[in-house]
Amino acid sequence: MKKSLSNTTIRLFLGVIGGILVGLFATKAVISVILPIKHILGQIIFFLIPLIIFGFITPSITRLKKNASKLLGGSLLLAYASCIGSASLAAFVGYKVIPLLDIVPVKGQAADLPEMLFRLDIPPLMSVLSALVFAFLVGLSVIWTKAVKIEEALYEFQGLIFAMVKKVLIPILPFFIAANFSILAYEGELASRLPVFLAILIVTVLCHLTWMSVLYVSSGLYAGVNPWKVLKYYGPVALTALGTQSSAASLGVAIEQTKKCPVLKNDIRDFAIPLFGNIHFPGSILDVVFLSLAVSQLLYGTMPDVTQMLIFIPLLGIFAIAAPGLPGGTLITSLGLIHAVLGIDDAGAALMITIFALLDSFGTTHNISSDGALTLVLSAYSDKKSLDSVA
Repeated sequence: MKKSLSNTTIRLFLGVIGGILVGLFATKAVISVILPIKHILGQIIFFLIPLIIFGFITPSITRLKKNASKLLGGSLLLAYASCIGSASLAAFVGYKVIPLLDIVPVKGQAADLPEMLFRLDIPPLMSVLSALVFAFLVGLSVIWTKAVKIEEALYEFQGLIFAMVKKVLIPILPFFIAANFSILAYEGELASRLPVFLAILIVTVLCHLTWMSVLYVSSGLYAGVNPWKVLKYYGPVALTALGTQSSAASLGVAIEQTKKCPVLKNDIRDFAIPLFGNIHFPGSILDVVFLSLAVSQLLYGTMPDVTQMLIFIPLLGIFAIAAPGLPGGTLITSLGLIHAVLGIDDAGAALMITIFALLDSFGTTHNISSDGALTLVLSAYSDKKSLDSVA
């Protein structure tokens, strides 16, 4: 029982169920207590976001020089193209399907919320967009100046941020979700929104399966190999990703499983699997794009314009390459972009975090399982170009 409760996915679903039950039977006094709890937890989460962005992206940039090789540029291009493809699929499906889901903003039907008993604001040290720019500039400057001591300090700082994520962010996330759902249930909007959440889940899972099929079929055609010879080793990897919601946590299993695959070159596999596990997040990108459209329709009654999405998707692909392979990492990294380009406010971001947490198991499974397809492409490319072993 204790082992089951330590599973992130189970805790998140328990948070949803517990929040719904509390909200359905809660009195006004109970909700008046839940409101400040939700606010404080949200403040902590949004305070940590810029720190997570800087703490993970900056060391990732400094490590690029250690992985420099003839195949690095091709790997980055493959990861970026895959993310852009999955995002484009999500946008296409979103514009076609979301109008059919009858997602409309609910106005005038919700129960009035009581005033918050107290309010504690915890402003972040910098905005998300500032953290992104600062991370890129510091990372590049460390490479240009060969600041070894600063580089080592950044790696230690990343360890501190990882501890904050494991010890603070992930443990409070189920309670934040529970508070969100309890308020939705109390307001009486849950009955109208729950079918929307389920519809979003079904549509995104179908999109994940579609894009993974595209990747493996195309990689098999390029390599002249049956892609099932790679994909069949990803069963344990997928189960790990479903349970942990973390590409980083699933990476060890992926490395171990793909060593059994005879069609992947050893040197390419040892280079590509760890690299793609940290820069290739097509499933998470797909979820972010579809959720942006769905949440915008739900809260504002309209979806972002196609021209906004044409700007958003290429930029999102860039940010995704440096996103941390942790639960919600891609969404957290892209919040500044979502606000700046799509105009989704903090309320929309909070709702996206809530729904994304439930989708993230499937997005993470897509992320880590599709790495085998790109590795197959690199392996075939190195054979065709007669490239030497990766350093």
